[in-house]
Amino acid sequence: RSIHNKLGGVIALIMSIAILFILPIIHMNKSQGMQFYPINQSLFWYMIIMIILLTWIGARPVEIPYIITGQILTILYFLYFIMNSLISSLWDKLLNY
Repeated sequence: RSIHNKLGGVIALIMSIAILFILPIIHMNKSQGMQFYPINQSLFWYMIIMIILLTWIGARPVEIPYIITGQILTILYFLYFIMNSLISSLWDKLLNY
């Protein structure tokens, strides 16, 4: 619903599932646990809130405020994965010095 183009919607659907399979492969953090990454712990709750909101917005009718909200939440969902890896690598660099 958030993406008006059918091909774009299919690609976004495939990417939203594929990113969950690709993420463990590209995991290059020095530490394996989240307890050593305090910023990423708060990002985890950000992700949980995004999933809840995307689930809620998917149950709403296709109307103007819900369409824009769904598009923003979709962008924030994909930004989580970029922010999570960038903050983890930044935190690893800070701990090495």
